[in-house]
Amino acid sequence: MATLRRLREAPRHLLVCEKSNFGNHKSRHRHLVQTHYYNYRVSFLIPECGILSEELKNLVMNTGPYYFVKNLPLHELITPEFISTFIKKGSCYALTYNTHIDEDNTVALLPNGKLILSLDKDTYEETGLQGHPSQFSGRKIMKFSSEESTMMSYFSKYQIQEHQPKVALSTLRDLQCPVLQSSELEGTPEVSCRALELFDWLGAVFSNVDLNNEPNNFISTYCCPEPSTVVAKAYLCTITGFILPEKICLLLEHLCHYFDEPKLAPWVTLSVQGFADSPVSWEKNEHGFRKGGEHLYNFVIFNNQDYWLQMAVGANDHCPP
Repeated sequence: MATLRRLREAPRHLLVCEKSNFGNHKSRHRHLVQTHYYNYRVSFLIPECGILSEELKNLVMNTGPYYFVKNLPLHELITPEFISTFIKKGSCYALTYNTHIDEDNTVALLPNGKLILSLDKDTYEETGLQGHPSQFSGRKIMKFSSEESTMMSYFSKYQIQEHQPKVALSTLRDLQCPVLQSSELEGTPEVSCRALELFDWLGAVFSNVDLNNEPNNFISTYCCPEPSTVVAKAYLCTITGFILPEKICLLLEHLCHYFDEPKLAPWVTLSVQGFADSPVSWEKNEHGFRKGGEHLYNFVIFNNQDYWLQMAVGANDHCPP
């Protein structure tokens, strides 16, 4: 019965919201992007926009490539040749693919060269390594992302495939959007919405949920929080793959300059989701799946260079930094 009760419980998460300005020398936006290593999906939403600039579109279309390497022995990642070819010459990211973090052996190579091993009890005892028990109670495909074009030739004796991230572009018509004030995370009654309300609304938009709350809609009764405004069109872009933090930094910087010229939109958003079965979320913070596996963050970028930053993880993870 206790197991059934736990299964019926809705997944919980920890959400941290903060606000700052990109011009503030104490702003930590770059650090938080750079230390969220394993990114699966990046989405940005631009209200009052029907088409992307060529510069932004080129940036979106050049976020890859990344590589799948099948049946790669772990010792290949600690050979002197690998270290000199990839680790010492720049950052390299690697993550086991198609594993379940709470059940399987999982490996992650951090860009600073540290190797994270999340092992089951039997494998851990066989290795003879010293570690600590996880708070979440064979050889797999490795997924790599590196700036070096030598990845294909280096692993040529294994089954290696080059992949490009998938890009989905769409224009949303007559989208009802929350009214926001950059200085008010908690919102003001009848004036502006709260950051948490925006967070929920974005999830609905990205999931293509119908937001009109019609009485005959039995799938969702969710509707846009109030106060709200209807924009004639909004541009939604979603990139899916293995996406480097460096690429996300470039995208964030470009969106920061979106308002260098006058725009109708008062804000834009950039949302990033991490791999659900990554052994870490930010930096070396341990991550588990449990019921959701979420670790993600969202920027709301305002036209005065203020921003909101929202970071979320599962309830059993460490609090976001």
